[in-house]
Amino acid sequence: MGQLTTANIPGPRADLPGRIRALRRLGVVCGLAAGAWLGAAEVPTKLVSAGLSPFLISFMMVLGVFLGRWSLPAVARGTSGIRADILKAPHLVIWAILAGFLWCVANTLTIFAIRDLGLSLAFPLWNTNALIGIVWGVVFFHELRDAGWARWMAVGGGATLMFVGGMMLARVSANQISSQAATQGIVAALGAGVLWGTMYIPYRKAYLSGMNPLSFVSFFTVGELGMMTVLAVRYLGGLARFWQQVTTAYHLLFWLLMAGFVWVLGDIFQQYAVKYIGVSRGIPLSNSNQLWGLLWGAVAFREFHGWSQTAVMTAVYGSILMTCGLAAIAFSVAGKSEYQKWRAAADREQKRYRIDRQFVSSGLEGKADNITKKRSRLDWMLVAMATAIFVWTGSLARWPALKLNWTMTEVLVLAGLALFSAAVISLWKVTRFN
Repeated sequence: MGQLTTANIPGPRADLPGRIRALRRLGVVCGLAAGAWLGAAEVPTKLVSAGLSPFLISFMMVLGVFLGRWSLPAVARGTSGIRADILKAPHLVIWAILAGFLWCVANTLTIFAIRDLGLSLAFPLWNTNALIGIVWGVVFFHELRDAGWARWMAVGGGATLMFVGGMMLARVSANQISSQAATQGIVAALGAGVLWGTMYIPYRKAYLSGMNPLSFVSFFTVGELGMMTVLAVRYLGGLARFWQQVTTAYHLLFWLLMAGFVWVLGDIFQQYAVKYIGVSRGIPLSNSNQLWGLLWGAVAFREFHGWSQTAVMTAVYGSILMTCGLAAIAFSVAGKSEYQKWRAAADREQKRYRIDRQFVSSGLEGKADNITKKRSRLDWMLVAMATAIFVWTGSLARWPALKLNWTMTEVLVLAGLALFSAAVISLWKVTRFN
């Protein structure tokens, strides 16, 4: 089987090494921004303390995700770009929907984990998805092949630190929370980690095939909303009871929709990180959301209030260990030989599904496509529909009964906006959102 190397890729490639370095830097910036926004998206799930069903919360978040994942791509590229990508690689629609199934079940499990453990402890436990992602990246997509012993040591050592840190957090959660709640929360968080780690298989297949992340997430969310609707109706006691709970919580729906919208921003950045630095690096880097979860839980919601000093320090040390492990994995940058393995994996995908070679090559390098940027009526209809729903639910919203440290909340929001700006500017300069 031939490799998709610089020798057989169509078109000029004299700038390829410099292009690779630029895409690596872009992937790191996107991974950091993803961590901030994925962390912030979980903040409204604290509404479980107001007595809302985890299934209702997850459904409304997924609805917000659905609105965001169709309106934002319509603004950035237009539905013409999405349609062109799907025509090039139609098989990826099925993979996107499958990934959406896995995501919505994992997201529902995180709601249970936050209810039982709190944000500070739940985040690091479900971030074990990075370990699952590393395994799949190596097995299926040849990531870390020919990476050299130093990079393997970084990944292996990082995985060990993640495991030790996670065990510390599991232990402290069991000491501070009732044993039944701790057990349920730990199982839910680890289950979410397994599902999210497996979800990255469709991600990587899509981006090795040249798919634009903004196109992939549009169909990804079809699977999310379909599966989440089935789960919510089934476990809330039928359609009538499900609708009753929705209407009863009308004053909180805006916040849950916004949580889904914020998640979309973080997930889009995560998708770009996976595309340009791989699963085994992009996912650990975006899992810096555990630090944001710790910060939001500890300093904004004061979740550590009433804990002993020993328990607080154990939670902090465990999170630091996991963060060090994530950093070691994420910054073990792929070398030329490993990049050629990625090319070989892309070549296999191209031949297996008979995808246009130029489409695959341009997608790997983040080259701007030739799709017209003119927006259609459908694009503006999608944007208008999403805007109207947010405005309508916002007009009905009431501030939830949550106690916040407003000074720290403002600091966290400003930091997230700074990373958002850096990622958007970098994406535009380097890839024009390709």
